[in-house]
Amino acid sequence: MPELIYPAELPIQPFTEPACGTVTVPGSKSITNRALVLAALASRDGVDNDGSCTLVGALRSEDTEVMIACLRQLGFSISTEWDHNRVMVHTNRSGRLIPAQHADLFVANSGTTMRFLAAMVSAGDGEYRLDGVPRMRERPIEDLLVALRQLGVDAQSETNNGCPPIRIRTAGLKGGEVRVRADVSSQFVSGLMMAAAFAHKDVTIRIEGQRVSEPYIHMTEGMMGAYWLITFTAIGPDVYTIPAAPRIQGPREFLVEPDASASSYFWAAAAITGGTVAVRGFRDPFASLQGDLRFVRVLEEMGCRLSSAGEWLTVHGGPLRGIDVDMNAISDTVMTLAAVACFAEGPTTIRNIAHIRHKETDRIAAVAAELRKLGAEVEERADGLTIVPRPLRGCAVDTYNDHRMAMSLALIGLKVPGVVIRNPGCVAKTYPGFWDDLEQLRQDSHR
Repeated sequence: MPELIYPAELPIQPFTEPACGTVTVPGSKSITNRALVLAALASRDGVDNDGSCTLVGALRSEDTEVMIACLRQLGFSISTEWDHNRVMVHTNRSGRLIPAQHADLFVANSGTTMRFLAAMVSAGDGEYRLDGVPRMRERPIEDLLVALRQLGVDAQSETNNGCPPIRIRTAGLKGGEVRVRADVSSQFVSGLMMAAAFAHKDVTIRIEGQRVSEPYIHMTEGMMGAYWLITFTAIGPDVYTIPAAPRIQGPREFLVEPDASASSYFWAAAAITGGTVAVRGFRDPFASLQGDLRFVRVLEEMGCRLSSAGEWLTVHGGPLRGIDVDMNAISDTVMTLAAVACFAEGPTTIRNIAHIRHKETDRIAAVAAELRKLGAEVEERADGLTIVPRPLRGCAVDTYNDHRMAMSLALIGLKVPGVVIRNPGCVAKTYPGFWDDLEQLRQDSHR
């Protein structure tokens, strides 16, 4: 990724007019990284399939660059045309599912890369080590390691604390039944599902306990079934059987949807300023692979109006009212909603999101601390928070090296003078051009 120069602190310029304009956000990080894994697994040369796949509209960010770098270390041939947002996964002619039999992978703070690749390399044959930044070493992965051990893999946390770094020693997934918990991260299930098709025998996955971020599991199901033609049977809401398929037919070209989580910040800008903002790329927004599009329904409940025409999904701001909402399924937009809640009439309660304490930072504690600095009244609970609007004041806010903290807190500055974002460069994790796009919306609104 070309080096982008970000200041240490970024003052947010308030909008003097309601946000009004159109935005085209980059491709979905979640879809891009899933597509990279599936395309790589399907890239072995076969009789009816040369294995190559081009991702169109792929996201270029730290998380996706980390995934591509790791896949290259694993021996996959991948080329990029970032000027056109294209990534080409070329034919794997090694004869092995995972070309490299040994690799030491650095995933930075990319949860999808750590969890998906832990499952992916387990389907290969060799020894692999995965590590990341200090925060990654605090993010739990033991539930996935337990599941991999049930499938015959020697999968261990080096420090025996259930967190990375981890070591995988494997001769492939033996198949059979595996039980996995999904109350910390749905990515454990998604990683297992994508790797399971390449096991020696059929795999039955039983999900135990509560599922968090369930739409991301459905995203994985949809991509596997509709695009990579991996058949599986949902025996019940918590049981999947995936037949072994050593070679699968993948698409020659795959179109990555715009990122719904990234879109949430611009729709929230319309809500906060009473404006009208349309985001491009959602032809059938309510049939999307991305559950986070439901965020617009939350804004509608708060008093906004929605409209959809062609490729555009538009939020029209209106007087906002506080709500009580379970955001377990769309937890990446919790902090976006927290910013909007500061401008509503009455309190907003967000529930059932305990798992976001294990993200890039403890997001419940972090958003509560920063909103209090800005003047809001916040009650923090183990699984959520309640935000009571109060007169806000500008100040410098911390981002905890968390991209979503930076983008969400910036929304406060659209109406409150004096908001300064510390470490604004952390947005490069998923949206390197965010600040430019936000400034462009401000300029468009003031014309």
